[in-house]
Amino acid sequence: MNRTEEFQELRPLLFSLAYRILGEVGEAEDTVQETWLRYAAATTEPRSVKAFLSTTVTRLAIDVLRSARVRRERYAGPWLPEPLLADPYEDPARAAELADSVSMAALLLLERLSPLERAVFVLREVFDFGFPEVAEAVSRSEPACRQLALRARRHMSEGRPRFAADRREREELSSRFFDALREGDVAALQGLLAADVSMVGDGGGKAPRLARAVAGAKHVARLLDLAFSRTARLGVTWEPREVNGAPGAIVRDRDGRVLKALALDVLDGRIQAVRLVVNPDKLRHLGPVGDAWAIDREARRRPRE
Repeated sequence: MNRTEEFQELRPLLFSLAYRILGEVGEAEDTVQETWLRYAAATTEPRSVKAFLSTTVTRLAIDVLRSARVRRERYAGPWLPEPLLADPYEDPARAAELADSVSMAALLLLERLSPLERAVFVLREVFDFGFPEVAEAVSRSEPACRQLALRARRHMSEGRPRFAADRREREELSSRFFDALREGDVAALQGLLAADVSMVGDGGGKAPRLARAVAGAKHVARLLDLAFSRTARLGVTWEPREVNGAPGAIVRDRDGRVLKALALDVLDGRIQAVRLVVNPDKLRHLGPVGDAWAIDREARRRPRE
């Protein structure tokens, strides 16, 4: 097997590592590409190709994340990860960990960690790397990595719900959610939402978004119904899809261009959070992006039927 074939075989793992560390699809793809360039230029053959590539992509991702932290501090409005429709890496033995770690909720919790804590947590807890491999990847001693992993686990466990919904429960609830939206049944929609549900939008100053997070089942249900009914008359469609391993949708204009991605957090038989990614820069990897501003202006001009 030549270097190109070896790299392509490990590419899904490398992207999945980089995406979880960075929370951005474009940055993850760029980091994987830089990893390939360094591997292709290496003058000696590494003892372990997997170890070499994993170490390289991790170190590059840590550097990118450190600079990204500065940008995110200046970000206009709430920041959400870039939506991921399909994780290219599969491991049946760690399917649950992989699915949980790519959710919007988990990625937002990872944002609370330092870049080193985040990298160690992803390598150790998500992908089950041994501490010698983790230490090599982050250029720290094994005892230091164990401490980093301990702190990261503590922070993550403090923010996670105690009980997660199974896949069948989430699918059934999301199906009822989108049925209620299409039918304009606000009461049914409200009944699917947790009493303290929150809805947040990420426009990055480049697309219409919520002025602030909306909380409470009554307010969120009414706002969702209003948004759906107004835009549906303009040919906008809500295409149910799995987004970051959870129920969600891709919203498209009449020409099929992407306007937003929606992800739902489900727990205890209710939707706990609705997250909307509207920033066009975060949607380009999903296909051609529509003009959300134009849709918003037209929707506001038309009276509600």
